[in-house]
Amino acid sequence: MALRIALAEDSFIVREGIEQVLRGDVEIEIAASCADMPSLLAAVEADPPDVVLTDIRMPPQDDDAGIQIAARLRETHPEVGVVVLSQYSEPGYVLRLLGDGSERRAYLLKERIAQREELTRAIRAVADGGSVIDPKIVEVLVQAQARSEDSPLGEMTPRELDVLAGLAEGKSNAAIAEDLVLTKRAVEKHINSIFLKLDLTYSPEADQISKRVTAALIFLAEAEYRS
Repeated sequence: MALRIALAEDSFIVREGIEQVLRGDVEIEIAASCADMPSLLAAVEADPPDVVLTDIRMPPQDDDAGIQIAARLRETHPEVGVVVLSQYSEPGYVLRLLGDGSERRAYLLKERIAQREELTRAIRAVADGGSVIDPKIVEVLVQAQARSEDSPLGEMTPRELDVLAGLAEGKSNAAIAEDLVLTKRAVEKHINSIFLKLDLTYSPEADQISKRVTAALIFLAEAEYRS
């Protein structure tokens, strides 16, 4: 069965472009295409999709409509995933998106629109209850944290930094292991070491994935806010 998507984007040209990209995937169906926040919320209420794909800025709340939509749907339709497309790499937007949990939430930079696999991977991940954070944002945060004189990142090995980045992006242990050509057991050992150095509590259980994503992002963002 195809994943049903409700798309929200105020620019007609961009909206048409996203629709064209998504139509290239036979397992995705565009159930609604909206130009603003009220029409999107009405479409979701009338016929809830599997995932909402929304621009971060839309009328009438231009600055953070996508974040507001995600928060609203967390209360009214918690089973609906939300992928926010943004041109902003500031960590504040990401942390606000994940403020009530990272389950079924993704934050991608708009440049990913042209990369169908990246976009559809995020859609499928949130539909399955996971989360995805754009790797470029995580890279910025890791670099900022590494510049901090008192950062625990200085105690981490290069491999642990790679694993930490994977965690912050919302990847599962299996996905991190595949990306880094490691065993799942080796990844778990690295994660235990990372959380010990960050003075965080880690559990390998699946329902803890969202908590570790949030914890990793909050830690990484601290340096950005201090700088």
